[in-house]
Amino acid sequence: MWRAKGTAGIDEQSLEQFASNLSNELDKLLIELKTKQYRPSAVKRVEIPKDDGGVRKLGIPTVRDRIVQQCLNGILSPIFEEQFHPSSYGYRPHRSGHDAINKATMFIRQYDLKHVVDMGLSKCFDLLDQELILTSISRRVKDSSILRLIKQFLESGVIVGGNWQATVTGGPQGGVISPLIANIYLDAFDQEMKRRNHRLVRYADDILILCRSRKGADNALKQATKLLEKT
Repeated sequence: MWRAKGTAGIDEQSLEQFASNLSNELDKLLIELKTKQYRPSAVKRVEIPKDDGGVRKLGIPTVRDRIVQQCLNGILSPIFEEQFHPSSYGYRPHRSGHDAINKATMFIRQYDLKHVVDMGLSKCFDLLDQELILTSISRRVKDSSILRLIKQFLESGVIVGGNWQATVTGGPQGGVISPLIANIYLDAFDQEMKRRNHRLVRYADDILILCRSRKGADNALKQATKLLEKT
């Protein structure tokens, strides 16, 4: 949450302002959660210029929404961590990009897998199917309050130029919990590729599939594309 540098969401409350009245703010938030009166706010959309002349769209949730998402993350992460594919490295505790590189290197050297399919998922966080998100989470989480909170975050919308816009796809915009949701979502792909005996390394939305032959790599690419784009 501190990575957002305390930037205020649509309620204009910064992290420093929230912290200055921390006990009362947390008590109020807890009561709202217990009585099921809590509702996430829409996310403030800002655009940051990129070096190539384009813009990067960022979502800034309110501080209170970031806190609730951090709590959800703490509840859900241990439940799903134990099931994740061993070659998934992005946004996971005690794993890094260097670990992903080492795993790919090991596959190449130890198993002679020198043909590599290199895939990147365009706008991954923005295009996830929300129904599949909820279905994936509900397989292991049965608490209706938790599922309702996640659904509310998915549907909270964004404020663009002072106007509310619905979010019909993707994880929570700019949310603390978004990387975990993406990993839960994409684990179905990881596990299916494992079931088909493919060696892969995934770091968030970057995927390597390592094969022994060009023919095998072409086949792996076709299978992976079908799974990601259709199934």
